[in-house]
Order: sequence, then C-alpha cells, then structure tokens
Amino acid sequence: MTVSAIPDGYHALTPYLITENAAQAIDFYRRAFAAELIMQLPMPDGGVAHAELKIGDSHLMLSDMCPDMHFKSPQQLGGTPVSLMLYVPDVDSTFTQAIAAGATELRPVVDQFYGDRAGTLQDPFGHVWTIGTHQEDLTEQEIMARMAEWMTDDS
Repeated sequence: MTVSAIPDGYHALTPYLITENAAQAIDFYRRAFAAELIMQLPMPDGGVAHAELKIGDSHLMLSDMCPDMHFKSPQQLGGTPVSLMLYVPDVDSTFTQAIAAGATELRPVVDQFYGDRAGTLQDPFGHVWTIGTHQEDLTEQEIMARMAEWMTDDS
C-alpha cells in the first residue's frame, strides 16, 4: 500500500501558528471558530509542542513559541505580517462569536467589492484573520472594475 504525500483530509498548504500560550489559543479557536481538536502533543513543561485543529474543512497546526528554534509569536515579533482568510457560511455570526470569545475587530464586516462579505479581526494571540462569506461569483474584469470604483469612492 502506498502512503499519500498529503495526509487524508489535509490540503497541500496548512497554516502553522506560533503562540505564547497554545493551550489558551486552542480554547479560543474552539470557542471562536468551532474548531475541533484533532491532536495535542505536550511539552515536558506543560506547554504545547504541537497541536492540530480542524476548522471547517481545513486543518490548522499550532504550538507554543520556541525561540531557540526561531519559532516566535506575533507579540514577540511586534506583530504579524501574515493574515489568515477563513470562509464560513455566516460571516456575521462567526465574527460576532469570535469577538465574544476575545478577538478584537480591526475592520467591520461589510460587503466587499470582490463579492465577499467580510471583516478582519485580531485574535488574542496576535494573529490576524479575515472572516468572510462568498456572496457573488465575479469575473476578474468585474472585480477590477469594482476595485477601480471603490478606490475612486474612498479617495
């Protein structure tokens, strides 16, 4: 029997987040995004060496920071240059749930020119998430026209 290069149920690309308190992050993602804990490997000091969650149809890996291995949290780095996009059936409900669980709103949920209804938040561990629900299938030309109009309107 041949082993698949990508484990069953995973996609080719899986985000891996580093946090200052992975156990609390796991609890937050479970409350905010209905994440399912797939596995959690403890460190001798009680931290999380590795954990895997499933949100919707996608996996998310995370662990506590380990500066000796160059794994640093957003707080340690002074922010994050990476944002995660999470599609859900009801963006308004999920966004409200994440805020209630402890996230901070960065941009409110609104209808976007590219056909999604979306908003952006920061989780309590410094990671930035855009939560969205796809509402319209648009061509690239339609998106570009709407973007040009949007940029003119906001100037």
